[in-house]
Amino acid sequence: MNTYECLQDEACGDGIDVIDYTFHSDRIKGLYCDGTVAIRKDMNTAQKTCTLAEELGHHHTSVGDIIDINSVQNRKQERQARLHGYNRLIGLMGIIHAFNAGCQNKYEIADFLDVTEEYLEECISCYRDKYGVYTTVDNYIIYFIPNLVVVEMM
Repeated sequence: MNTYECLQDEACGDGIDVIDYTFHSDRIKGLYCDGTVAIRKDMNTAQKTCTLAEELGHHHTSVGDIIDINSVQNRKQERQARLHGYNRLIGLMGIIHAFNAGCQNKYEIADFLDVTEEYLEECISCYRDKYGVYTTVDNYIIYFIPNLVVVEMM
């Protein structure tokens, strides 16, 4: 079972319907409303995985109609849902697992984690904003600046 199928199963278990949908705007990848997630039909599996993770983040973290992006409160809720998706699909431990699996670049890390390179880049940028130059997890240091590097401490 791939990551997208696992997310679909989790959604089903939470009483959330996930449907493929043809959006009329190219800007929309997915929407969550009242227990239903609509996912853009013409995306590949990695794109659908990233979108579904964020939309499930909306289910768990958002309140009300947040479509108006001019509202600061709505932008905060959007960021929370994205962070929820990043932590679910990638997370600091995911970066470490990719390192331990021998991944040498962002393409290999994204492939290992079943996400798009764009999504991985956005996640790293978010973590860089949150943690700064580096953070430590267990006996690992994850550097975000100048590039993503994982170092195991002895």
